[in-house]
Amino acid sequence: MAVYEKTASDHRRKWDREEYERLAAERLEAEQMSQLEKNLKEPPIKRALLQPRDYRVDLESKLGKSMVITKTTPASQQGGYYCNVCDCVVKDSINFLDHINGKKHQRNLGMSMRIERSSLDQVKKRFEMNKRKQEDKKKEYDFEERMKELREEEEKQKAYRRERKKAGKRKADEDYDDVDPDMAAVMGFSGFGSASAKK
Repeated sequence: MAVYEKTASDHRRKWDREEYERLAAERLEAEQMSQLEKNLKEPPIKRALLQPRDYRVDLESKLGKSMVITKTTPASQQGGYYCNVCDCVVKDSINFLDHINGKKHQRNLGMSMRIERSSLDQVKKRFEMNKRKQEDKKKEYDFEERMKELREEEEKQKAYRRERKKAGKRKADEDYDDVDPDMAAVMGFSGFGSASAKK
């Protein structure tokens, strides 16, 4: 380190700028050389192409549930959505979906953000498959057949309502039969229900 001598009139130190510039240039050159050596030693990482998920993302399992969180609670059990690949907690579902579709998460999974290019044959097969799906969905209904189905559905609904009404009446009659007639007379009750129920 070169320091100039102080003079009586100047109380500040004077530094040798040229020497410090030379030291900085040497350090920069050494860093660049070490970076080049590092790049030559490590082969580039070959990442897999982006693949579709083969599982369903669970966003609803913790909805409406309360949990106590302390300072010692592990990250996987804290509030929010936990990503075990990146070991982070995301506070809401939209940001969680953004995270698992993002570049950092995909890199941690070992995938690049590039997708495989489809060939012409693959595209044609996909179109044929989608066309077959559409044809299967289009189940042609005859108008008369549809009306018949609707009438059958209405009949089922009416029968169900009648059964429920009958079950309610039976339950009311059973409740009435359980009352002791002498006790009802003492209390001044002549009976419960309508005149048709007494017959």
